[in-house]
Amino acid sequence: MPKDWTAYPETAGFDILLVRGADGAQIGVEAKMTLNAKVLMQAVEGLYSGRGSEGAAPDFRAALVPGGTAGAEMKCLARYLGIAVIEMTSEAAREEEGKAFAERYGVSYRRAHTKDKPWFTPELPVQSGYVWRDVWTDHCPAERCKVPAYVPDVVAGASGPSQLSEWKIEAIKICILLERHGFVTIADFKKVGIDRKRWLDMWWIAQTEERGRYVAGRKPLDLRVAHPVNYGQIEADFEKWKPSAAEFKAALAPMPALL
Repeated sequence: MPKDWTAYPETAGFDILLVRGADGAQIGVEAKMTLNAKVLMQAVEGLYSGRGSEGAAPDFRAALVPGGTAGAEMKCLARYLGIAVIEMTSEAAREEEGKAFAERYGVSYRRAHTKDKPWFTPELPVQSGYVWRDVWTDHCPAERCKVPAYVPDVVAGASGPSQLSEWKIEAIKICILLERHGFVTIADFKKVGIDRKRWLDMWWIAQTEERGRYVAGRKPLDLRVAHPVNYGQIEADFEKWKPSAAEFKAALAPMPALL
């Protein structure tokens, strides 16, 4: 990945959402094994909705395919749609090409060729200049896609991926509070910003004898398995988002009993 760019897999409806750190510019990428009509339809989704209102979208859109799998006709169609076609060189193809160069020109030439050869083409757009505009169409969205606070620990383009949504980040925080304290309160749900009704309906938590206090239910939610890396990252940031001492003390105060 080029410097200053961060890849968010399975984010905002794209296989990969690339975000440039300097200015927040975004590229929505759909990855497939070949360039075809299906991947182009996915890449332009929401771009030509014609509904009179614009939703959040990336600045640029692209289709990522292995090198040599993009036909001239489909690349031409992609250009008309404003979709950049990124062709990726695999490790095997790179090694095979390197061996061919070594046999023909020598080992030293192979090393120089391999070192300078980029892993993919074309290069990502830069902040200045206009050369990149020949390939990258700036769609100028009214609003950019919302980026999660953590880079999802999922595989981009996988079948049935487990996305790291904003709800999941909030749910992980509730799971961590439940692990650390042995219970959660109404104040915890309010602090994190998540509705507790679903947790009760799904038996993830259960009401205790004390009003407004909950413990793990019969079917506790386990997000550590689905997102082990993100779970650890959010847990490491506990001091940043945890309830303050005053909030925790107030949450421990018993709620008035029902008449």
